[in-house]
Amino acid sequence: MLAEDDMLFGGLLIGVGLYAFVDKWQATGLVKVETIYDVVLNISLVMVIAGGVIFVVSFAGCVGALRENTCLLKFYSLCLLIFFLLEMAIAIMGFVFPHTMQSVLEESFTDKIIQTYREDADLQNLIDFAQQEFRCCGLSSEGHMDWAKNEYFNCTSPSVERCGVPFSCCMNATDISVSTLGSHVEAKHINNCLHTLRGLVNIMCGYDVQELSVAEAGKKVWTSGCIEIVRSWAEKNLYTIAGFALGIALSQLFVIYLAKTLEGQIDLQKSRWNT
Repeated sequence: MLAEDDMLFGGLLIGVGLYAFVDKWQATGLVKVETIYDVVLNISLVMVIAGGVIFVVSFAGCVGALRENTCLLKFYSLCLLIFFLLEMAIAIMGFVFPHTMQSVLEESFTDKIIQTYREDADLQNLIDFAQQEFRCCGLSSEGHMDWAKNEYFNCTSPSVERCGVPFSCCMNATDISVSTLGSHVEAKHINNCLHTLRGLVNIMCGYDVQELSVAEAGKKVWTSGCIEIVRSWAEKNLYTIAGFALGIALSQLFVIYLAKTLEGQIDLQKSRWNT
């Protein structure tokens, strides 16, 4: 039953990932896959690959149980064991060496993610969501100044966004002040305009913040990097995360035990037939 559910989940990931990949390919006409970073940061490709792995492994477990095929069952249990060991290795690294892991992630992904922010709509939406949910800006310890590495937000850029940050960095992205309406607007119309614009996202709220001091910028945008904020959040919720991880680990071990038990029963029955 568990293998069937995982197989359906894997198929769903493949379907959604393929749809997103084809949609992106039709919209841009080109999907660059030259380095490992291009694959890791392409959300649709990650979904297709993850879904494919889950589907193949679950299919092997399901067919192996139905057809009493010990080879497929061994493949299934071995894959689950590899997944379990990888998860444990990552969890131990995160819990025992959190600062080292933070440094590795910052050095490996900050520049690539910041630079491709405008090139991939899926990645852009994910970054905006993370910055709004975790109240952070940028990725590394440099915080909002990470966005100076993006060609649109760099202070040497001819773009109107030069020296700015994405709106998702703003403390209140829906705050549209009277000054943005322009001095030509008559006073009697200001209240009506503000009422109409209320709730809309002010994409200019992060403009020019790179030119401000950290103290001044901190009044308008979040100035801490997201990796540091996520690490601090994980440390505060350590027991909850550990309990959740332990539950997943125990369930995987239980499934491995069931697969090995079934494999042993099949081998025992075959040996009886041979005698």
